[in-house]
Amino acid sequence: MAEVLPHGILDICVVVGASHEKLKEICQAIPKDGIRSHCYLSPEIRSVHVPPFVSKEDSRFGNSDQSFTSISRRRSFKKKKELKHTNPAATNANAGHIESQSEEFSIPSNIDLQGLPQLCFPGELQIETEAKEDRYHFLVFTDVFGTRTYGVAVQFYRLIEEGNSFQHGQTNWNVHNQRMSTLYAPFSVCVISKFPYYTAFKDCLSRYVVSFSLMVHAKTCQELDFDHKVRQFAAKLALVPSPPSGTLHLVFNLNPLLIVLPSREDPNYPVADLDIHLPLLCFKPKCILQILTCILMEQRIVFLSADWALLTLVAECFILYLHPLQWQHTYVPILSKEMLDFLMAPTAFLMGCHIDYFKEVKSEIEDLILVNIDEGTITFSNLAATEPDIPEMPSQAAECFAQRIESLQLHYDLELSHLGSSSDISNLRMRRRNWQQNLNLTIQELFLVLVVNMFRDVSDYLNYEYRVFNSEEFLKTRTVSDQPFYKKVLETYIFHSFLKARLSRKMDAFSHMELRMCPESNRVKMRDNPRRPTMEQMVMRREYHFDHLVTKRFAASLPNLPVDIWQDFSAEHLSIRKNKSENAMKKSTKSVRTLKLPEFRSPLNYSSVIAWYTDFINLLSKAINTTGQECSSLLARYYYLRGLAYLMQEKYLEALSDFQNLYKTDLDIFPKELVKKVIGVLPPDQRSQAGQKPELKRLISIMLEKEQNVTASDEHVKKFELPKTHMHKEDFLKRIQESGIVKDVGTILRLFDALTIGHLKQIDPETFRVFYNFWKESEAEAHEVNLPLEVIEYLDKNESVFKLSSAVKTNYGVGKIALTQKRLFLLKEGRPGYVEISKFRDIMEVENVSVMFFPLRIPALKIKTALKEPFVGNLKTERDLWQLIVKEMWAGRTMADKHKDPQYIQEALTNVLLMDAVVGCTQSRAIYAASKLAYFDQMRNLVVPKTTLETLKHKINPSADQTSPQAVNVLLYAPGNPNYPEEGANANPKLWCALSEGKVVLIDAASWCIQQHCIQVGNSKLNCMLGVDTSQLWIGSQDSCIYIINTCSMSCNKQLTEHCTDVTDMVLEDQGSNLSQKCVYSCSLDGSVICWDVSTLQIKTNFQLSNCHTLTAIKLHNCMLWCCVGDALLEVKKTGQVFRTLILENPNGSRAFFSCFLVLPGKNQLVTGCADKGEVCFWDMENLSKPWQKIQLQDCSSINCMIIVKNQVWIGSKGLDKANGKIYVIDADKYYVEKELVAHVDMVRALCSAENKYVLSGAGREDGKVAIWKVD
Repeated sequence: MAEVLPHGILDICVVVGASHEKLKEICQAIPKDGIRSHCYLSPEIRSVHVPPFVSKEDSRFGNSDQSFTSISRRRSFKKKKELKHTNPAATNANAGHIESQSEEFSIPSNIDLQGLPQLCFPGELQIETEAKEDRYHFLVFTDVFGTRTYGVAVQFYRLIEEGNSFQHGQTNWNVHNQRMSTLYAPFSVCVISKFPYYTAFKDCLSRYVVSFSLMVHAKTCQELDFDHKVRQFAAKLALVPSPPSGTLHLVFNLNPLLIVLPSREDPNYPVADLDIHLPLLCFKPKCILQILTCILMEQRIVFLSADWALLTLVAECFILYLHPLQWQHTYVPILSKEMLDFLMAPTAFLMGCHIDYFKEVKSEIEDLILVNIDEGTITFSNLAATEPDIPEMPSQAAECFAQRIESLQLHYDLELSHLGSSSDISNLRMRRRNWQQNLNLTIQELFLVLVVNMFRDVSDYLNYEYRVFNSEEFLKTRTVSDQPFYKKVLETYIFHSFLKARLSRKMDAFSHMELRMCPESNRVKMRDNPRRPTMEQMVMRREYHFDHLVTKRFAASLPNLPVDIWQDFSAEHLSIRKNKSENAMKKSTKSVRTLKLPEFRSPLNYSSVIAWYTDFINLLSKAINTTGQECSSLLARYYYLRGLAYLMQEKYLEALSDFQNLYKTDLDIFPKELVKKVIGVLPPDQRSQAGQKPELKRLISIMLEKEQNVTASDEHVKKFELPKTHMHKEDFLKRIQESGIVKDVGTILRLFDALTIGHLKQIDPETFRVFYNFWKESEAEAHEVNLPLEVIEYLDKNESVFKLSSAVKTNYGVGKIALTQKRLFLLKEGRPGYVEISKFRDIMEVENVSVMFFPLRIPALKIKTALKEPFVGNLKTERDLWQLIVKEMWAGRTMADKHKDPQYIQEALTNVLLMDAVVGCTQSRAIYAASKLAYFDQMRNLVVPKTTLETLKHKINPSADQTSPQAVNVLLYAPGNPNYPEEGANANPKLWCALSEGKVVLIDAASWCIQQHCIQVGNSKLNCMLGVDTSQLWIGSQDSCIYIINTCSMSCNKQLTEHCTDVTDMVLEDQGSNLSQKCVYSCSLDGSVICWDVSTLQIKTNFQLSNCHTLTAIKLHNCMLWCCVGDALLEVKKTGQVFRTLILENPNGSRAFFSCFLVLPGKNQLVTGCADKGEVCFWDMENLSKPWQKIQLQDCSSINCMIIVKNQVWIGSKGLDKANGKIYVIDADKYYVEKELVAHVDMVRALCSAENKYVLSGAGREDGKVAIWKVD
């Protein structure tokens, strides 16, 4: 069992100093030779203290008064150890003349004790004639797996006296010189932990080093056990747990100091228990950026300082500055003199050494970046023929950083200028600590913004499906001055690891900051932004240096242009509440709570340790009982800590119960690996007891199931490369998707046909290369277009120029024809001018004509509009291509207007750009080949029913960020908080869309733009959603879990796991505004119904419907539950007793199967829909023997969903043809079909109402879109 027990913040405590024999020799030599100045000795390990320090065996064998035992675990460290026969507790590390024996120490596997003495004394171990001030420094150890362990070491001096061997008070030196001079020997105590609590451990050592030093001055020195004192200190630290991430800090008392263990406020950040503003005091901003650049480029970097402590602290700060990017190479922030040869390593490293070795290092080792902390400078080693080529950081990111850093207040004394003096040391320390914590958070955010500004565009060049990064195109988009930086960084392990996280869609600190920094109106552009600059961007970039203006390119594939760039389709007029764009996202401030641990008992033996954990459990239990469920995050921290305490008392079932409670409070801190270990070693009797408790049985089942289903995640990153072999259709499809040119399968297949005109149905590498290069070159040319302001003012701010013709003569003047997503216009030559040719929706006819220019007939294009005279342009050889382009864009606009779907414009633009590329790379029959891509021109005559045209208002594609369309399984509209405008986007109404494989997309209903692309909720199909209140969204999944999303943080950190099969439906019983007055009924496929207390997330009641295997829906009416069980509806009491049954018989005597139903309270009626036919029945709830009314829906094979809006029943169905989803609107008063609406090419899976003004429908994966319908 000891293998699974968690440990406190201490891993190991080591005492280092000169050996007993060396000190004895010095004392014996003094009477003969006198005091030798600068007497240097080699440090050695004198004692090792490793938890656990107590065990049950101590009390069983009558050793309850002995405080410590050693249990062998992990890698062993064997060292000769002297035991004093009269004192069995003595455990000093060196023997002297007493008989020694071998004892096995349990040393953490990543700690190398052989090199530790040199690191504890990185300078020299020197005997002194007078005591010196205690000095602290900090260590970092890294094992072969990259796992880091942290140490804090203190050096202090102890008096060497005659007769004092520091060996448990033994007097063994026969020295009789009455005039022996006073000598002081240095010792070091090093505390090592897996947690970087630098400040906390320094405070702990500061408290105890006083007693360590004073021991030698006591007259009864030989009665005191120095080693025992250190063990008492180490044992106390071994009891203290590390706080989980969140806002709960732990505090424990080491009189007179209160020691604070800060938690990670954000789980995406590491612990920062140090003053991370130190480098800002040592270096100028420009120098800091240079150091960060060297780290990003994985140079061989050496920090130097006269202060050993600064070496580690400054290095750690720079590591924190780049988070979440991580240093992947050798990291040794302190090198002793004996370790300087490490600097000759040929690979990248980050090391530190004393400033005394600066000249030696600079003159003898080449290719080093030398960072002088004391002087705030960067130099290079002299052996290199030329200085390393370290480019500057990207200019815009650097400028933003420099501006923000100037506003920081880095001097604490300035904060005290208006405050009075205080005599309370605790108050002073707390005030200083709070100031430092706030400053740390500000600095971390400042550097995170710097990292985001450097790499925010990376996601635009990622192909998530194939895990491809198009580095070549990314580099082309950088400015000339920034390209050297990116060329080097893109080849590093740091950046490669960063790419892995991006391709895995990891929501880390970078992702969250990227979302916060992105304007709300542009969030839909996060993954597929418009690759060409908009008019607004053209104006903005004029503010930058000329170098930025002429070289900035937005390399372009145009697979999925986002909806919000089409101003014609702005859906803000459909908003329930208007969006206030000026409200930027604000980071929520969280109040920090502290928990003071119980006082340590003395002496620390087994019984007192168990009693301490009992006190700790009682303290946590009291905190849990006095904390409401509304503070669920705080409750989770209490449960977590109590679970650890129960484990230390070997109360495993109680510990598992507390960890299981994390599912309902905060799953983010669930200790999965620890729980697996505990489950694996449960004794048979406790395993049996756990099986009798439903919540523990379910927890064990979940953990074992997850362990079996663990599959290695694909973390490879591939650079895009042009193909080298011939490609058939399937391989061509993959290559085009990898390139990022286009994703849509149908479009790619049409492109394949276009490129294989007149050839075998395969594409050779040369054809692909020519096509790809022409595509990219055309993009570059289009993006370098720099329209004058006189032209830009005529265009919408979100318009972009996608194609320019050659200079041509037209009846509107001489110039170039320009194409945007909205219009054609003439960019006049000479004095720049704008002449509009036509908006695409105003075009009436496009035809090829010839213009007589004696004796030639010049090919020209004629465009007729309803608003002005026809446009005629002498396009000559470009005419046929421009005819295809204009007709495709005209058809796309027409289709978009009919179907209220702006994505058609996006797809038409894709087709147009592909046509241009095909013509450019094809030598024969180029126009014919390009015509294969004219998809919308062939679809222009597709008829949309008048009723649909009048009712349909807009369409949204929630799968815009996915590699393929996703089925919209559930829709839920949430009204928002208009009374809190300061919340910005969070105050707007929202539309929640549940897509395939556990994906949830959030759409802002004020602008109908995607606000958050993907919140992952398990990996299974989602069956139902329920808005419990403004801060909670419950989601029922096919994996039997109910996931709870916090709508404020947009995170899913709670789960209800009591169901055993698919959670199919949920209903809210709301008896008041408080959470305590609400409960939720959830049902699962196996007939189980559970009533949840919303405030506590505990089960109030539950029951099982007998012989039920298809419970698909529930409704609440008049304190009764109505349950759909496939071939029947059951009216059930809340106790589970079936009161009435409703069935519908088919003409052949079999029972019809119900897919969904509604309760109409005002009419006291039920409405049922059939799963196997298009029949809707209205039932009188007083008489369930037969339907009141039957309505047969035409061309309907099954009914999937229905909702009531005003006096209408809206029904989503599957047509007789699989690719036809219809919506039927039935008048609930007159019982007839008012409307048949057709807007989806796949079955309608979900319906919801937006405050009775609009109905929203979601379709299957062949369609994957959400349609917005107006309610009459």
